[in-house]
Amino acid sequence: MIASGWRDYEVLATSCGEKLERWGDIYLLRPDPQVIWKGKDLSSFKELNAHYHRSETGGGSWEFKKKTPTEWKIAYKDLNFLIKPMGFKHVGLFPEQSCNWDKMREILQGREANVLNLFGYTGGATVACAKSGAKVTHVDAAKAMVDRCKQNAELSGIANDRIRYIVDDCMKFVSREIKRGKKYDAVIMDPPSYGRGPNGEMWKIEDGLYDLIKLTTSVLSDEPLFYLINSYTTGLQPSVLDNMLSLLLPSGKHEGYELCLPTKEGIVLPAGASGFWRT
Repeated sequence: MIASGWRDYEVLATSCGEKLERWGDIYLLRPDPQVIWKGKDLSSFKELNAHYHRSETGGGSWEFKKKTPTEWKIAYKDLNFLIKPMGFKHVGLFPEQSCNWDKMREILQGREANVLNLFGYTGGATVACAKSGAKVTHVDAAKAMVDRCKQNAELSGIANDRIRYIVDDCMKFVSREIKRGKKYDAVIMDPPSYGRGPNGEMWKIEDGLYDLIKLTTSVLSDEPLFYLINSYTTGLQPSVLDNMLSLLLPSGKHEGYELCLPTKEGIVLPAGASGFWRT
C-alpha cells in the first residue's frame, strides 16, 4: 500500500539511515531504520530546516539549520494536521497511514457508525473517520497527544460531539467498556512496541497484542464494519497481524500489508505494517 495521495508531504531522498522529507514548506532530515543503503550526505541539502540526531545513549535531539516555526499546518485532502518537531524524532503524524484513512473513509461514508481508536496518538485515524461522519472514541495514555488530537479535529472542521476524548490505559478502558455493554462498529489500534500507562502499567506488544485483540472483539457490534491493527515494531510482519485477525475474527475478509512511502528517487520506503478485517 503506497501513500501516493499527498501534496503537502513527500520523501525527497534516502541515504545512510536517514530520510529527507518535505512537510509543507519545511524540510526535515530524520533517522529511518529501514534505510540501510548508502549514498550522498543528505545533511548538506541547502533548504534543510532541521536535522534529528540520535544519541548513542538513547533518544536524541533536533539541530535547527535555519529559522523553523514551532509548529505548522499541513493538509491531506480535506483533513488538516499540526506538525511539530518533538522528542524521539516524531513530528505528530505518520503520513503512510493515509492509505488506511482512505480505506476506512470509503467504508464509513454515509453510515452512522461508532468507532473506537486505541493508542490513538495525535488522531490521524480519528480525524479521518470523524470527517466521514463517524462518532469516534479516541483513547491514549498521553494527555498531550489527546490534546493534539483535539487541535487536529478543530483544524479539520469536525464538530465537538463527533469525538470522545479519553486519557487512559487502553486495556483497562476496553475492560470497562465491556462491563458497560458499550459496542462499536469498528476498532482501530496502533499499539507501541512497549510503553507505560498513566499509572505505570507495562505494555509489550509481543506479550499483549493477541490478548488485546481478543478482548476488543467483545466490544464489536453485531454487524461490525472493520478492524484495523497498525504496527511499527521491527520484525513484526503483516502476515502476523493477518493471522491474528483470521484466528479471532474468522468470518469476513482479512489481509495484511506493508505501508510504504514513495520517494523522488523512484523507490518506495517501507514504513509499517497493517492488518485489516472487514465484513
